[in-house]
Amino acid sequence: MANLGFDDAYVGTPPWDTGRPQPAFERFAAGGGLHGRVLDVGCGTGEHAMMAAALGFTAVGLDASPRAIERARHKAEERGRDVRFVVGDALDLAALGERFDTVLDSGLFHVFDDDDRARYVAGLAGVIPPGGRFVLLCFSDRVPGELGPRRIREDAIRASFAEGWRVLSIDLVTMSVLFAEQGIPAWLAVIERT
Repeated sequence: MANLGFDDAYVGTPPWDTGRPQPAFERFAAGGGLHGRVLDVGCGTGEHAMMAAALGFTAVGLDASPRAIERARHKAEERGRDVRFVVGDALDLAALGERFDTVLDSGLFHVFDDDDRARYVAGLAGVIPPGGRFVLLCFSDRVPGELGPRRIREDAIRASFAEGWRVLSIDLVTMSVLFAEQGIPAWLAVIERT
């Protein structure tokens, strides 16, 4: 299982766990962007899966970190949200044995190297039916410095989804993080399975 060492980050509060959904995803959902069954892949403590459930969608959250999933389950119980949280490998989405109409990714895509990114996209193609959407929020190449995950160029997103997908939009937005009060530059991409 590709846990990428993130379980230890959940001993405390990781810098990406703001305790609420990303504003870009909230706006996307408020605009009617979610549909069908929703998967929050790399869900961490589950804010986006719980956001989808609060809007009436069947939602599943998947993360390789058992600590993150434990926290997500606890939060869902406290908030009365009906969400199924699963410890699993984002590079083996077929193991879920399910299909999803909307897949949300906040901050996972940018942690993969090129080979794993290709495996990830292939796995997404296996769980998203034609017409389904992958909604990606990742570090952009406009994030200053080198600390943290890889910076992603817009053309790298387009290249990753060149076959079997249609990129509907890529917008520069702000990602909320605990280490920068004003947030950081990020890409919000909406990509449809063809």
